[in-house]
Amino acid sequence: MGTSSRPRVVVIGGGITGLAAAHALLAPGDTAGAGAANDTTDTIDTIDVVVLEAQEHVGGKIRTSPFAGVAAVDEGPDAFLARVPWATGFARRLGLGDRLVSPSPGGAAVWWDGLQPIPQGLLLGLPTDVLQLARTKLLSWPGKLRAATEPLRPATSLDDDSIGAYVRARFGDEVHERLVDPLVGSIYAADTDRFSLAAVPQLADLATAGRSVLLTARSRRSAPAPDGPVFYAPAGGLGELAEVAAERIRQLGGTVRTGMPCTTLERDGDGWRVEGEHADAVILACPAAQAARLLAGSEAAGALRRIAYADVVMVTAAVPATAWPSRLHGMSGYLVPKPVQRLVTAASFGSQKWAHWRTVEGPAQVILRISLGRDGLPVMHLDDDQLLCAAIDEVSDHVGVDLQPTATRLTRWQRAFPQYRPHHHRTVAAIADDLPPSLVLAGASYHGIGIPACVRSGEQAARLVCDRTLSALP
Repeated sequence: MGTSSRPRVVVIGGGITGLAAAHALLAPGDTAGAGAANDTTDTIDTIDVVVLEAQEHVGGKIRTSPFAGVAAVDEGPDAFLARVPWATGFARRLGLGDRLVSPSPGGAAVWWDGLQPIPQGLLLGLPTDVLQLARTKLLSWPGKLRAATEPLRPATSLDDDSIGAYVRARFGDEVHERLVDPLVGSIYAADTDRFSLAAVPQLADLATAGRSVLLTARSRRSAPAPDGPVFYAPAGGLGELAEVAAERIRQLGGTVRTGMPCTTLERDGDGWRVEGEHADAVILACPAAQAARLLAGSEAAGALRRIAYADVVMVTAAVPATAWPSRLHGMSGYLVPKPVQRLVTAASFGSQKWAHWRTVEGPAQVILRISLGRDGLPVMHLDDDQLLCAAIDEVSDHVGVDLQPTATRLTRWQRAFPQYRPHHHRTVAAIADDLPPSLVLAGASYHGIGIPACVRSGEQAARLVCDRTLSALP
């Protein structure tokens, strides 16, 4: 490629996936696991990178705003896993390393005839220690005995690729309904009977490592626990991560356009025309439903439309600290299992987790984040008053206190969580095979839910674009 070439890449979607992809294109030597893209940078002096975001702000489902006298309280996710490299590395490469904070340690509970502490020795709800399980009040004695027989059971087929089918076969219904489904379901807003086991790496690892989960876990127990925090977030909330990423992209010469929905995507020789402008390659870092609209008429569009989503609502509430019972101090929150759910699926005691959510001036308060809705539990048809009343009334019942919030905020997240049906990985592979090399999918609809997975997907998409398309340009 000549030194004057300026290959153009358009990234459709300014969520954290699209921002990670754009940053990786502009600074390919500055990514986790960079390598393939580095081979291309010797011959490309400049890449023209444009990010198109339909909303007026970057970040997608990441949104941070003031609430109840606190400068930055997240309306969507409030942390990312620290012990996998992608999001932590991305934040540090953006210069946010000194801004990363971790939540205060605190116990979590499951609401089952009262708040019951989550037992020790669980991996996303999957038991790894029978003795710890024996002490919990979450399971009946028949349920505990059924779980204890797991090492005696024959190997369980993974052909169904269903978390629920696997856990029920290994440990019985109670472990699934009161432990695994609440924990995994709260992360993915999922009905785990209809959710891919292979799509949850921690569970898939244990399921494929040996016949028995408990025996496999016992053999691994001697390994030292990882050092450092489990979760991180910038002190200014996760919105700071997205905003700093967008600013860094601009500093590197890229363009980030907000309030710019993409409605047309057409072939233009070996490249594309996006909103009438040429692009040598396109990264679709947008939800599958939007990608399907842009690819209407293609074989891939039908498969993209079949990727399901769950809607959720997040209610944020501030309650006076004087009305908050001392027995709840030091807790991070609780989960509600499906058999006893109404609309609330989880409640996080946010200001007991995050020091920067505590008011410095004015009366002390506790900030709660209450999640409503999941796959199979629709909530979007309810009006704001109905949702607020349900959130406050149900949490009041759960914690045994008549909560009287001094401030509330309601955030609707339509199509917030892609639902990875069994064999989701096959669906995604088939879609990718139908696309030309200059068009790459990235994001939560395909490669994993959560900020680390999205950063990884975006950076991988950038490497694919460099390998497949940019290096072949004349």
